Amino acid sequence: MAKERGDVLQGTLDMLVLRTLQHEAMHGWGITERLEQWSEHVLRLGQGTLYPALYRLERQGFVQSTWRMTENNRRARYYDLTRSGRRRLEDERAQWARMARAVNLVLDAPSR
Repeated sequence: MAKERGDVLQGTLDMLVLRTLQHEAMHGWGITERLEQWSEHVLRLGQGTLYPALYRLERQGFVQSTWRMTENNRRARYYDLTRSGRRRLEDERAQWARMARAVNLVLDAPSR
């Protein structure tokens, strides 16, 4: 039996991070927690995966960051979606829907 993994599928990381930030700014730990919660603890992002993605998305202009105080009274960098980040998320979601449909068509195709 195959071992269950919580790795994010290649090519979906940016979309998942952008989706997590769609409605509110969050710090890295919050992004990780929200993604794990929404995926019913299937998807897990390590810091070595998340932060390079956040820095890349910020360089590309899809997110912006500001330093704020957390609910625990600690300083943390909060990330927020930009207008171009919102457009990018829409594009990523449309592409994902197209690819997921294509994969399901193949999986559901009748055998010969």
